[in-house]
Amino acid sequence: MRILSVDDSKSTRQYIKCAVDVLGFEFLEAGNGREGMDVLERENGDVNLILLDWNMPVMDGMEMLVEVKSNDKFKDIPVTMVTTEIERRKVVEAIGKGAKNYVMKPFTQEDLIAKIMESLGMGI
Repeated sequence: MRILSVDDSKSTRQYIKCAVDVLGFEFLEAGNGREGMDVLERENGDVNLILLDWNMPVMDGMEMLVEVKSNDKFKDIPVTMVTTEIERRKVVEAIGKGAKNYVMKPFTQEDLIAKIMESLGMGI
């Protein structure tokens, strides 16, 4: 399994990497949505889950989500929003645009692992 973390915070990506390592999955990372799209292109869409931050420079999470879901090569990759957004309408908007799940920052390793497994359809 290959997990792509797209977040402008290097420390958040490192924290996510620890959870992905615990699961024994391969970790890919990007610092913004544009870089995330570049990783998807480079890997030819061979990614099992995208963990996508909402608020980032260059291309934010919602913009990347829309681009991923409108691309035939990437549209079936599940996306979990990793966000500080607590407004219900924003979460509903992301789900409506194709996000499969979301996890609220700050989160524990256990919460993140559970969300990863749930998003991959591998409930624990």
